[in-house]
Amino acid sequence: MVVPRPRAPLLIRPVREPATVPPPLDGPWAPADVRLDRVELLPLPEGAHGPEDVLIDPDGRVISGDEDGRLWWWPADAPPGARPTLLAETGGRPLGVELDPVDGGLVVCDAYRGLLRVTPDGVVRELTGGAPVHLADNATLARDGTIYFTDSSDRFPLSHWRRDLLEHRPNGRVLAYDRRTGRTEVVADGLYFPNGVALTPDESALMLVETATHRLLRVDLPDGRATVLTDLPAYPDNVAAVGDGTYWIALPSPRLPIMERLLPHPRVRQLVALLPGAVQPQPRRYGLVALVDGTGRVLRTLHGPSGAYPMITGVRQHGGHLWLGSLTATGVARVDLA
Repeated sequence: MVVPRPRAPLLIRPVREPATVPPPLDGPWAPADVRLDRVELLPLPEGAHGPEDVLIDPDGRVISGDEDGRLWWWPADAPPGARPTLLAETGGRPLGVELDPVDGGLVVCDAYRGLLRVTPDGVVRELTGGAPVHLADNATLARDGTIYFTDSSDRFPLSHWRRDLLEHRPNGRVLAYDRRTGRTEVVADGLYFPNGVALTPDESALMLVETATHRLLRVDLPDGRATVLTDLPAYPDNVAAVGDGTYWIALPSPRLPIMERLLPHPRVRQLVALLPGAVQPQPRRYGLVALVDGTGRVLRTLHGPSGAYPMITGVRQHGGHLWLGSLTATGVARVDLA
């Protein structure tokens, strides 16, 4: 069963903001390593696309979703071109996928159904109760089973994410689901399209990115106090902890100067939001991921200037490889880190 897609508000409610200028891709962001233009592709079935996130489970299965609500898996050692096996169907739109340490199942952020659990044999059930969830995006799990996840926008569904970025209001928040009580509570709100999230090793804080303001934040737990760590030169998406206090960030596109020049002009942004999506400002076709430490310091960046694997929204390190997901590509990608 396919879950009905919610309708988006016709008009955005932008406010006047100071114009900003995207920083160049230089220094630690310089495109010295362009291996993302030479990835190995594991394709989805013909006609499917949009493996937004990627996860490797303890059985060595690479798991991702697609735009039509299905979850697929490949063996991690599969050769390029290998086709996947169907795991489950959510009926919505799977985004972030995380391992449930309780039983080896999955926790899935579904853009239209909220927070889901998927058992190892593919049974799907909804988790979230209490605070309504509008756009579940990315999650991270604590050792006690608490699930922290982003609710990116209370105004716009995933199908109209560009409108939220044009509106440029703090429509998002971070939520926590307690599996013991079945309740969902607000950890932090007033966020600008919060997206990727990962716990620090001691679980005292969350590493969080805002797509709309291209910022990396630290959110202290349990009080939810947010501190900006750095301003990024690209729009960030999912975040994945390596386990040693470092984090990979997927960056679907370098920042767009036109979007930042429009910030002082709310009426123009309102008109742009009414245009067909094809003529609105488009993400650049450029592959980019970054490894940062707990202070936001950039340790490594990988680039794909030709956009051979476009709009990277998911990233996960497993052994000597980096696995990539994309909102628009036709499969997941694998690249050697050595």
